[in-house]
Amino acid sequence: MLEDRPYLISRVFESTSEQESNWRFLACHFHESLDSKKRLLDEELEEKELENRSKRKKSLQQSNTSDTQGTKRSLDDSNGYNNFNRLTRDIIIGCLLHLSRSNYGAVASVNHVFRSLIRSGEVYQARRQLGVTEHWVYFSCSALEWEAYDPYRGHWIRVPKMPGSPTENFMLSDKESLAVGTELLVFGQELNSYIVQRYSILTNSWSPGVVMNSPRCLFGSASLDGKAIVAGGTHARKMCSGVFMDGKFYVIGGIDRDNNVLTCGEEYDLKRCSWRLIPNMSAGLNGASGAPPLVAVVNNELYAAHYANKVVLKYNKENNTWVTLGKLPERSVSMNGWGLAFRACGEQLIVIGGQRGCHGGMIELNSWVPNGGPPEWDIIASKHSGSFVYNCAVMGC
Repeated sequence: MLEDRPYLISRVFESTSEQESNWRFLACHFHESLDSKKRLLDEELEEKELENRSKRKKSLQQSNTSDTQGTKRSLDDSNGYNNFNRLTRDIIIGCLLHLSRSNYGAVASVNHVFRSLIRSGEVYQARRQLGVTEHWVYFSCSALEWEAYDPYRGHWIRVPKMPGSPTENFMLSDKESLAVGTELLVFGQELNSYIVQRYSILTNSWSPGVVMNSPRCLFGSASLDGKAIVAGGTHARKMCSGVFMDGKFYVIGGIDRDNNVLTCGEEYDLKRCSWRLIPNMSAGLNGASGAPPLVAVVNNELYAAHYANKVVLKYNKENNTWVTLGKLPERSVSMNGWGLAFRACGEQLIVIGGQRGCHGGMIELNSWVPNGGPPEWDIIASKHSGSFVYNCAVMGC
């Protein structure tokens, strides 16, 4: 990422006006001869011209001295300005922490100083340290197009179109998406390789991402505190889902090499660097032809959307069972779970889906804050768009 450096252009403005010559009126008597008058006038003019030349030379010397001093003062002011920038950098960041990140684009357009701060990521690092987080929902209803929604301010955010590829393989291939820190990662396939496209909110642009050491697709993934874990995929466990809960990473559901549905879950302890098998953790959450389990974690509680029965389930950690809480939103239509997004967005559960009508598709964002009772869904946003959600990720920063 390129970082713009603040700079100050010193400029010395030169005066466009010179000292006016104070010509005196030469009194001539009419009775003097014309020659005498001409001679006297020539002498006076010559004397005055010498005097003015001397004045102009002195004035020019003073002007040059003034310009040199002015330039020095300007350079000193520039150094003082840069020192002021360094001293007040933390103060500026402190002020930006009180703004919604939806305003950072406008702030970055003020000048190079603010643009540098926004693009450097320092503001987001400070937000993370203070626990200041805003969650935006990113989703794709078209092969290379993404949209974002800010549920705090009720704003839609324009996301640049993802760059195309030499072939149509990437556009048509199965994709996974994951938000890590200030970046949205989209994983896909080309002819004989895997590629990653990376969208940065710091630059509002797409760029090629780093390919995994063991490239794959149809994996489970999740991120926490700027770190991401990818597990499973087109190996021993594909079509699985991943979440973080209580500081540990969980792989849920999936199918094996022989297309047998896996009902177990696996827990990875980041501190001990060890795995633990949890039998029957994902029983009934997905089928061989269905989508990966639709799971999400809010306040360290695990929830699932059972797309076959259109209900919301909650996981009981103590006895390793699932409890039915209530219904999914009425208009949450899917094809065996495909085309429906179920995500955690801060303290909310978000369901994104829709249905196609005679006037085209309509996408709806439904929200519910779990409170121990049955779900009460609120439609927080809707938009004419494709009714099938291909990928979805929530970015909190």
